[in-house]
Amino acid sequence: MKRYITSIFAGALMVFGFTACVNDLNVTPIDPNLALLDDPDYLFNKCYGTMAMAGNSSGDGNVDVEGIDGGTSGYVRQYWNSNELTTDEAICGWGDEGISAFCFNSYDASHPMLRGLYYRLYTAITYCNHYLEVAADADAVKTAEIRFLRAFHYYLAMDAFGNIPFVTAIISGKPEQASRADVFQFIEQELLEIEPELSEPKVKTSADGGYGRVDRAADWLLLARLYLNAEVYTGTARWSDAATYAKKVIDSPYGLNTAGRNGFSAYQMLFMGDNGESSATVEAVFPILQDGLKTASWGASLFLIASTAGGDFPTGTSESWNGNRARPDLVNKFFPNGNAPEADVDGMVSAAGDDRALFYGVGRKLDNEDVGTYTDGFAVAKFNNIYTDRSAGHHNQYVDTDFFIMRAAEAWLTYAEATARQNGGTVTSEGISYLNELRARANAPAKVSWTLDEICDEWSREFFFEGRRRMDLIRFGKFGGSSYTWRWKGGVYEGTNFPATRNIFAIPTSDLTANENLVQNPGY
Repeated sequence: MKRYITSIFAGALMVFGFTACVNDLNVTPIDPNLALLDDPDYLFNKCYGTMAMAGNSSGDGNVDVEGIDGGTSGYVRQYWNSNELTTDEAICGWGDEGISAFCFNSYDASHPMLRGLYYRLYTAITYCNHYLEVAADADAVKTAEIRFLRAFHYYLAMDAFGNIPFVTAIISGKPEQASRADVFQFIEQELLEIEPELSEPKVKTSADGGYGRVDRAADWLLLARLYLNAEVYTGTARWSDAATYAKKVIDSPYGLNTAGRNGFSAYQMLFMGDNGESSATVEAVFPILQDGLKTASWGASLFLIASTAGGDFPTGTSESWNGNRARPDLVNKFFPNGNAPEADVDGMVSAAGDDRALFYGVGRKLDNEDVGTYTDGFAVAKFNNIYTDRSAGHHNQYVDTDFFIMRAAEAWLTYAEATARQNGGTVTSEGISYLNELRARANAPAKVSWTLDEICDEWSREFFFEGRRRMDLIRFGKFGGSSYTWRWKGGVYEGTNFPATRNIFAIPTSDLTANENLVQNPGY
């Protein structure tokens, strides 16, 4: 009998040796070699690896989560779709089931990609729970890292789905549903408890042992993010705590990459093929590692590069999928007078006076008049597989570009926003200094004063297409239930409001059917 890792979703029995999933998705065998299921090193690597690859072979083969297209089931791809296509930054014209519902904010409990995100997160949680059951006493530092990863997955699940099923061990029954506030408290307690067990913050490259493993700076940055959004999650603001932990990251060895190379800006280097070897690693608080030969996946950095490319500008990979591009609202954050040129990337950066304006507009319209037409919207040329020394990557198709799912610049913006909110909305002098450090790195002009709305826009300029926009819009009161609109918001070309209940996604129907302990979120 094959041994499977089954997960808490869909009423599956969370024990090895059973395959009791009652819906169409389950978690496939992690390896036919049964001995590996109890090998601490294998399990440790799997806990990290499930974020980098869809499964256990290249492309969409032998995936961890079945029932959806394997190429779309990757961690980064599902995370990105739910947090970018639903916002004022990204739009996609593909006909895949679920894409238009994201773009038009019409997702519901049967949405296939949200189901995929839900199962992907709980698959990752299950791997962590199993490691902690089998190998918790093997290595204190590794145990702390896996507890961090589990907390990170629970953070994303809580942020996306609100009140969620919750377990911290392999169980044979159906999990109970925990409130968002209770999950918040668990994540906070975990991060505080593991802090002294994690390694001291240290900037590493792929040539060093341990690059890609989290340390205390990742712990601090996740705490800062948790506290920055605490009012959304619990009803109680924690601005002081957000600023405290952001400052720990700012004062750590991590920092802003400020050194460009061979004509590439310091900002662009963060998203290039050798970002794991260059000075960009100073920002890599939590990178998801990619290598064209070792992590051949459709669902991580290759997705970020190929889905935004149409073959008309260099990307360092043979793949160009003509899909995701910018909504005009994103481009206009760099061109507030509506004067964005139909230029190449260099021309766009020059016209914006900001190295972060990594768009390509040649032969394209700024507006998304026809969502199904790829050239209706400027291309986003932020991610590529090009090396800063202009050498070729390891593979002409799969990419080497690591995805910095948490990078140090977040602390600069978090501190500025949190201290401003503490100060009644007035940005402090220190906060202004940190914001202008980000702009200086991008060769953008400094600002002498800031409003909270301007900070919201700066979050977008700094982090667009990195998978966090939905969270920021919700925190600023600009997502559901808001008069702030963008192109095609709510499925209307001019943009329209949709209910605030859509700030939280629906628990998948398949899991509600399987587990009577779960209650659907309001509005679905």
